[in-house]
Amino acid sequence: MEQLVCSGGLRYPGFRLVKAGEQLRFRDYTEDIRWRPAPFSGTAVVERVLGEWERGATIVLQGLHLTKPEIAAFCRSLEETLGHPAQANAYYTPRSAQGLPVHHDTHDVFVLQVSGRKRWLVYEPVLELPLKNQLYSRELGEPGEPVEDRVLNPGDMLYLPRGWLHEALTSDTDSLHLTVGVNVVTWLDAVRAALEDCGDDVEFRRSWQSRDGSDDLLETLRERLQPEAVERRARQQLVQKRRPIRDGQLAQLRALDSLEPETELERRPTVLAELVEEDGSVSLVFEGRKLTFPAHARDEVAAIAEAESPFSLSELPGSLDDAGRLVLARRLVREGFLRINEA
Repeated sequence: MEQLVCSGGLRYPGFRLVKAGEQLRFRDYTEDIRWRPAPFSGTAVVERVLGEWERGATIVLQGLHLTKPEIAAFCRSLEETLGHPAQANAYYTPRSAQGLPVHHDTHDVFVLQVSGRKRWLVYEPVLELPLKNQLYSRELGEPGEPVEDRVLNPGDMLYLPRGWLHEALTSDTDSLHLTVGVNVVTWLDAVRAALEDCGDDVEFRRSWQSRDGSDDLLETLRERLQPEAVERRARQQLVQKRRPIRDGQLAQLRALDSLEPETELERRPTVLAELVEEDGSVSLVFEGRKLTFPAHARDEVAAIAEAESPFSLSELPGSLDDAGRLVLARRLVREGFLRINEA
């Protein structure tokens, strides 16, 4: 945290300052540095950031799953396990201070205490399971008595379901914690996705004035809301919208020069993918892309997609010769699906 803050390289909105009861405008602690062809906008002014921190402001590093490969990999493992998108911020609060006033989050939260101590007060929800646009305001209701009052020490974790009001304060130590948010896919999201899926049915594309009733339309929608269909649609959305995590990819491209049939390969653990077979071909769908291969490569592609441990090309099933397997592997390494083990 100190290295990032004091380097002068932080830029808004990758970081921000918050302070309970006080609005801190990012323009007050950032500047635009002139450069060609475009300025470095929203760049941290280190002395201003440190001054605000000394006066009790919390430094928030935002979207760490977008910039830190190790945190990105951790969030990706949660996404694979839970089936919902995940994100991460870090909060560095100085001693005897409070970063945010009482509020609720519109996503589930895991608080991971990294260093120092922080006291957490948790209250019953005033709005059960809020949606993303249903932020907390005092008009919704005042918090009652705390139902949790505990201090987190390094290594401790606190789980906060969305909607539970909370606030946190430091004592005589500075505190650093990670907040891992899980953006739960709700039934409202599932219904919207199912309705979009109904676009392939001409009956849903007709004017509402052309029909006497909607019973058969509701039946079609009901079929598309079966648990298996909802799970499949949610998985497809998760797979297609994941951002690539490509740590070490420059070295991987150079390692292709020495790739041989006996070289040990492995699937990147951060890649969520689906194997799709259609029209006499086989495809890997991941990270917003669809890689299609001819039917005669089906066995090799399927084995690679299902691999849970390192393997070599010579160990794969299928009818491709060594040259064909090397072409396949090179493409999948370049696309970030596979990586070469360089032990």
